[in-house]
Amino acid sequence: MKWSELSIHTTNEAIEPISHILHEAGASGVVIEDPFELTKERQDQFGEIYQLNPDDYPEEGVIVKAYLPVNSFLGETVDAIKESINNLIIHNIDIGINKVTISEVNEEEWATAWKKYYHPVKISEKFTIVPTWEIYTPVSSDELIIELDPGMAFGTGTHPTTVMCIQALERTVQPGDRVIDVGTGSGVLSIAAAMLGAEDVRAYDLDEVAVTSARLNIKLNKVSDNVTTSQNNLLDGVEENSADVVVANILAEVILRFTDDVARVVKPGGTFIASGIIQQKKDHVKEGLIQSGFEITETILMEDWVAIIAKRI
Repeated sequence: MKWSELSIHTTNEAIEPISHILHEAGASGVVIEDPFELTKERQDQFGEIYQLNPDDYPEEGVIVKAYLPVNSFLGETVDAIKESINNLIIHNIDIGINKVTISEVNEEEWATAWKKYYHPVKISEKFTIVPTWEIYTPVSSDELIIELDPGMAFGTGTHPTTVMCIQALERTVQPGDRVIDVGTGSGVLSIAAAMLGAEDVRAYDLDEVAVTSARLNIKLNKVSDNVTTSQNNLLDGVEENSADVVVANILAEVILRFTDDVARVVKPGGTFIASGIIQQKKDHVKEGLIQSGFEITETILMEDWVAIIAKRI
């Protein structure tokens, strides 16, 4: 089978929404070429070897790549993707150069080439993310390993927004807690919550493909007894005061749409972890949370991204 490589030259701010657009269009994963990777300091405790070629990275901005099958609908699919990306401007998202290029690749090349971008990564005090094809030996007895297949959905769980969520979960989840993961994607946050001792985790996503992918990753990590995955629009229909912790790694605009629902669902004294927020929208989200009855207890910053830990008053 032939595949079409769709390459979008954009900004760090637009990575998450563009990745979501590509996933909805049928891409099972994305590759992100960020020049920051060339200068990023890396710990060598995992025995990793990094051989990055500067020619593979843009001089400015980032390149998001996805792979779509070459078929009779490819032209219409690409046009729809371009239109959706252009519409991000309406939400005040900087899409940068927004240059879209297309090229063909053979299936064998595509199936293995992208794996060079993914290695075991320690993302917090307790958690290490390990791609399923990598052999990894834990460096400590209390290390928690999350195995993910980046080809399923939404990457390896090492994007700053995801890392901050997992770090926030480490600080808030207590054994026996009930946790709701809104917009679960690959399911990585639900897996982390279960590994931290949450007794009942509900993973919701509006996208049926994401639900399927999350379910596979949850089974892979042997937490199916504690995690229930289902298709749902945000917190629609979720009962009142039913969660100790709600976590959502989605766009700031979406978070602001359902802060009242979170306040309804999370127990008094419970926690809301919100991520996927760009720096420019941090204060706007904080204001929305306070208006819905939350107290901001911590703000986590990583690169250009923000995560907020809020307590229901």
